[in-house]
Amino acid sequence: MGNQKLYKGSLQTIILKLLGENEKMYGYEITQRVKELTKGELKITEGALYPALHKLEAEGLLDVEVATVDNRLRKYYKLTKSGTKETVSRLVEMEEFLRTMQNIVNPKFSLG
Repeated sequence: MGNQKLYKGSLQTIILKLLGENEKMYGYEITQRVKELTKGELKITEGALYPALHKLEAEGLLDVEVATVDNRLRKYYKLTKSGTKETVSRLVEMEEFLRTMQNIVNPKFSLG
């Protein structure tokens, strides 16, 4: 799927899901994991990633931990308790959305 706009509204949910599966991750690591999971289909740019991370942090869903790696500062992002709850909620919403879209796009092969 070449349409990056379809993914844009899902970026925060994608970030939360990945952080729910990993104790902590840094920005580049998130972009590479998404690229790997989507076999290169979805490439998250820094211009999209960091505003999304900062918004999630401002909402109290992420904590930031700074560490020195190879003489460079690296920011690690991890879920807060409310971030973990919000992740569950957003994944349920995403599943409902996908089910609805499937019913519209291809009712014969509905997901349930």
